[in-house]
Amino acid sequence: MDDIVEDTWREFLRVEIGPVSPGEEKTIGEMVADEPDRHDWRVVDAALDRMVCPRCHGVLSRGPVGCGPCDLAHGFRYVAIETDRPGVPRLNEHAVRVNVSVLRRPHAVSGPELLARRLFLPMLLVGVLPRTQDAQNFSAQVKQGAGYREMMPKVLAIMKAANHPC
Repeated sequence: MDDIVEDTWREFLRVEIGPVSPGEEKTIGEMVADEPDRHDWRVVDAALDRMVCPRCHGVLSRGPVGCGPCDLAHGFRYVAIETDRPGVPRLNEHAVRVNVSVLRRPHAVSGPELLARRLFLPMLLVGVLPRTQDAQNFSAQVKQGAGYREMMPKVLAIMKAANHPC
């Protein structure tokens, strides 16, 4: 999952900046984080990964809920540009972004939500966007205690309904 972010960061550096040292990456990350609305969400996430939280001393945006700088940085990631990928349904990129955000800060959500996000992300990455009703039913079942074994066949059914060769 982190490759989703890192691959885009590497491409951003290659196209926009050129060769850089690790120290320069941190500085570039700080510049990107200062202007999240000018960059793709993946680039902003990668920039945050290069920064240390002044309060909790972890990766900025991934710290405990209630850590002010991390909570603020986590919110800023949603200011970044979100462009749908070619060949995927409209809003698929938003769903990918939200799921990646949750999975990169797993301690901020409940266990059932974390399970649902983990199950949905691979589907989203291949361009399948479940219908709202399917996603709501799925989430409700997970919240009622359904686990991976019960839900994986439902993921496959959603993919099959979307004509994806799973």
